[in-house]
Amino acid sequence: MKKPVEGFSKLTKEQKIEWLAENYFKNSEEGIKILKQYWNNDTGLQKLHDEFIENTISNFYLPFGVAPNFLINNDLYAIPMAIEESSVVAAASKSAKYWAGRGGFKAKVISTEKIGQVHFTYTGNKEKLERFFIYVKPILIDDSSSITRNMNKRGGGILNIELKDKTNDLDNYFQLHCTFETLDAMGANFINSCLEQFAKTFRREANNYNDFTSEEKDIHVVMSILSNYVPDCLVRAEVSCKVEELNEDKNISPTEFAEKFVQAINIANAEPYRAVTHNKGIMNGVDAVVLATGNDFRAVEAGVHAYAAKTGKYTSLTHAEIKDGIFRFRIQLPLALGTVGGITSLHPLVKLALEMLNNPSAKELMMITAVAGLAQNFAAIRSLITVGIQKGHMKMHLLNILNQLGATEQEKEYFVKYFKDKTVSHSEVVNEFNRIRA
Repeated sequence: MKKPVEGFSKLTKEQKIEWLAENYFKNSEEGIKILKQYWNNDTGLQKLHDEFIENTISNFYLPFGVAPNFLINNDLYAIPMAIEESSVVAAASKSAKYWAGRGGFKAKVISTEKIGQVHFTYTGNKEKLERFFIYVKPILIDDSSSITRNMNKRGGGILNIELKDKTNDLDNYFQLHCTFETLDAMGANFINSCLEQFAKTFRREANNYNDFTSEEKDIHVVMSILSNYVPDCLVRAEVSCKVEELNEDKNISPTEFAEKFVQAINIANAEPYRAVTHNKGIMNGVDAVVLATGNDFRAVEAGVHAYAAKTGKYTSLTHAEIKDGIFRFRIQLPLALGTVGGITSLHPLVKLALEMLNNPSAKELMMITAVAGLAQNFAAIRSLITVGIQKGHMKMHLLNILNQLGATEQEKEYFVKYFKDKTVSHSEVVNEFNRIRA
């Protein structure tokens, strides 16, 4: 029976790997070899990666690709994408090319407000608490001035602090609901530092507030933390053209294409089972850009999916319509992104990705990312209502299947030609592979 290890974080990287090999690898030599082959030969770069997180033993690589030809607000972009799923970059690129000839993508940032909360319990008189909050609010802002000074100089900082009574949801539960502008930073550390100072000041002032009884002075702060749900940090992107310009597929008329497309979006709005897969495809594009630019894709995912369910029902993030002969397709997303701070100035590929995008501001990155999600969704719906999703996806997946089978380069060339006019399926590839090997 295995025993817990003591002081693991204090071991060297080599010692950590040796311990894992002894206790968890079926083939110790092969396991160590795999870990070390992903080390970077540049020791300085490897040390940088080692220090991003604790207990680093190797690097986990994802393909870093680029989707060119994105015309966004009349500027041309090549969008970096980090993702392992086949067909995502190809689909985005195809959409970019399609819409570049139809006016391109239009995008705008609607708002950039971010949220943090101090959660606390209070068992006293509510009117007293409200009066205390009016008294303490300017003190909260003043006490955090050392944290906010630099952000204020750049035009950001604390936007507002509100007292919210949440006792209908949970006994004795209140919160300080705080809004912030963090400019080009995602702002998590800034917001959390402000919140913790708010909590400290709030407790101190409550303890000295003369109108409170001794029981009312005992305000219990449970936690202070930012929220990754940012419904007022919004970006919108859209494409539009005359219906007759939707004319690239010979097997379906532009009018039928537009009508089927709108119906597909309506289905995603009506049916949560479809909406989840629909939005997952959008996030293929969004996450790939978020990850490539050193942002927190887990935070983005959580916030976006909460936004998709803001009405109480999980629905599509995209919308389509035909009006006066014009086809319109749009997306609106909450995206809290940063282009400074975090690893944006540390990770060499992240710095290069931002350079590829002409070192965008946070607002510009929000627009680019939303466009990537819209493009991805257009490509998916376009395939679904015409040739089906598997034809393009499985052709991109073909090389993955061949690599699993151990195909040679010559065999790969053969299979690419063989399936040029055929539908790829795993079983068909295996059958043909076995036939030619035989």
